[in-house]
Formats: sequence, C-alpha cells, structure tokens
Amino acid sequence: MQHKTRGIVLKTTKYAESSVVVQVFTEKFGLQSYIVNGARKPKAKIGTNVLQPLHLLDMVVYHRENASLQRISDARQLPPLLSIPHDIIKRTVALFLNEVLYKSLRQQSADEPLFDYLFYAISWWDATDKPVPNFHLFFLIKLSRYLGFSPTLPKSGESFFDLKDGIFCHALPAHTWVLQNPQTASFARLLTCSFEELASLQIPSSDRRILLGKILDFYRLHIDHLGEIHSHNILEEVFR
Repeated sequence: MQHKTRGIVLKTTKYAESSVVVQVFTEKFGLQSYIVNGARKPKAKIGTNVLQPLHLLDMVVYHRENASLQRISDARQLPPLLSIPHDIIKRTVALFLNEVLYKSLRQQSADEPLFDYLFYAISWWDATDKPVPNFHLFFLIKLSRYLGFSPTLPKSGESFFDLKDGIFCHALPAHTWVLQNPQTASFARLLTCSFEELASLQIPSSDRRILLGKILDFYRLHIDHLGEIHSHNILEEVFR
C-alpha cells in the first residue's frame, strides 16, 4: 500500500551497482531505510541529487510494518534547499547537524512534534540571509527538548549548569560535567531566545567553541552510544 509522507534525508549509502539505501526521518513512520534502485544512473527517476543530507522531501512510499528495507515510489524536494548546498558555512553547519541527528534519532515510529521542529529549523536556516553564527548551538539546545532531556529554565543568580541533571544551579556540582559563567549565561540566552531573536544574539567565538563542546557532552550524557561527532572540528575551523 502506498502512503504520502514528508521526509528529511539523513544518510545515503551505495548499494549494488547503481542503487542506494537512504535513511530518512519521515513524518508518518519515523526513521526508515529505503532502497532506491538505479539512483546512481544518469537518468534515474529518483537521483542521488535529491537524496543529500538534510534535504526535505515530499514522498510516496510503500510501507510494510517491521520491514528493515522499504521502497520509495516517488520523491521530490519540497521545498528545495536554495542556499544550504551552495553556501560553505551553511553547508558545513548542515553536515555537522546531520551527523548529530543521524547518531541521535533511533525511533522507528512517528514523532510529529520532532519532525515539525526539524523541518521548520532546516527551512528557516536555508531561507535566512542574515549571518547566524550561533544557529548550530541554538538548534541542538532546542532539539534536546524533543529528544526528552530539555534543560530546566534558568532562574536569577544561577551561575552553573549541571550537564548530568540538566538543571541550572547556584552551587558548583560535585562532578566535572558542568558549565560555568560566562558560558552559562550564553547557554541560558540560547535556551530562551526565539528564531527571530537569534540573529541579534552575540556570543564571542571562544565561548562558542566551549559551548559546542559542552553541548556535545550534554548529548553524550543523555543519549546512549552517541559516540564521537567528528564534523565539529571542521565547524570550529569555519567559525574561527
């Protein structure tokens, strides 16, 4: 039976002579793996140009419960990404976020609030023409809510953020998994600001590097087997 669903491409792997297996986070079915026959042929119906990381798809799929590989009847970019594939900074950020998402998303069931957040955030990042050097930090902090480990909201005078418990606190925790000022204040601003306010948020590049490392620690503490995120080193070079 065929179904219509939106999807977000996470990973494409070569399969056989001209086919690929593509992992897509879908609106209706959660994370699914699809085999696309002939995708690497020059005149493919669904070519690899459509199946790039974080591309947003409008799909017609065949779905069988508990099948490890599904099939796609039709797929097109909707909306097509206009700036991410061509802007070096946006493309680097997208590759980093894609790696985190690929290693974080495990569920093979629908999660519409999570899907809607990802779809909107990627669309917004592609459409904005303003420099937004803190987008990747903002994206990950907001994403933690949908993955089930959102930080508590900060209160006045709380100078520390406990990465293990996900809480702001007045006293230094008795372990090393902690964020301290001035990074705590920047973390709090990222947590409470909106997409519309993000472009005006100023964080020094040195603090941004520390925040990125701490946010990745936060993810490792709350997502089993996340592993190393390799692309963040390239990201730091771009934003140096």
